[in-house]
Amino acid sequence: MKFIKNILDSLNKLSQQNKLLNKFKPVLNATDEFFFGTDKVTRLPHILDYMDMKRFMSFVVVALIPAVLAAIYLWGFRVISIILVSYIFGGIVEVIFAIVRKKEIHEGFLVTGLIFPLVLPPNVPLWIVAVGIMFAVLFGKEVFGGTGRNIFNPAIVGRVFLTIAFPKIMTVHWQQPFTDAVVQATPLALFKNQGILTPYLDLLLGKNAGCIGETFRLALILGGLFLILTRIVDWRLPFSYLLTVFIFPYFSNHILHTNFAPGIFQLLSGGLLLGAFFMATDPVTSPFTKSGRWIAGLLLGLLTVLIRGLSGYVEGVMFSILLVNAFTPLIDTVVLKIRYRKK
Repeated sequence: MKFIKNILDSLNKLSQQNKLLNKFKPVLNATDEFFFGTDKVTRLPHILDYMDMKRFMSFVVVALIPAVLAAIYLWGFRVISIILVSYIFGGIVEVIFAIVRKKEIHEGFLVTGLIFPLVLPPNVPLWIVAVGIMFAVLFGKEVFGGTGRNIFNPAIVGRVFLTIAFPKIMTVHWQQPFTDAVVQATPLALFKNQGILTPYLDLLLGKNAGCIGETFRLALILGGLFLILTRIVDWRLPFSYLLTVFIFPYFSNHILHTNFAPGIFQLLSGGLLLGAFFMATDPVTSPFTKSGRWIAGLLLGLLTVLIRGLSGYVEGVMFSILLVNAFTPLIDTVVLKIRYRKK
């Protein structure tokens, strides 16, 4: 590590003397802080701590490692290529905007660049990955002013764009785990079109078709619990989201006489666990008030079940998160006005 530090220090000194190299100073600073943390700390009487946002985001990356390893095991080493393409092309857009704006490279891309490939089909062409991640970073974040100003989750913006632009590639042909065989339906599609319920154990262990990072649900549960226990994620939003998805189908099927999939199947199918733990809890696009997180989780659960059961789409996680992202400022505003209303 000392060798890396010496190289970075040398490049920083050269950047002060070379105008061309100075333009890439955001890249050097981002690399330095990723490996060694930040030297910007609070002064007494506050607690001194080297934990900055880059380290904060690294916890999310660590929580995703089990899902990534499971994806490589299920779908093969091509998963690594998809992740590398995501980081390379998304990183290019990130670096360009950092250089143009003369600002530091924001740490949010560490998570976006990893989550985005996990919500793609295993057999997706690499050029589709490049197009999607560049669209996600450009139109999901940079047009709003960069990290901290975006109102929508960038990874979901890119995924929805690809779904609309390339529907056949993104929704029709799904690869079976451990093989190159192509199947026509995911568990959600099988239930919606044929009423077939995939065994719950198969759903938990990833023995079904689906997106790269969503099928091995056990890894997602472990990663989600890790984020909650380390207090990176507030438990209220994912808990209320999952609880609503579990209860609402039972309530509606018995009282409203609808035909939604059972609650446990809803929890263990599609990208619900990935969305609940890693995307709906995005600190930038989710409510910051505790009551607002309860409300957001409730709305997410209702929208997910309704879209899955009543719309033409078999999955509702992405659309529900985007819709609630749009209502997040309103939710927090209403909560604050009610709690601190004028007497």
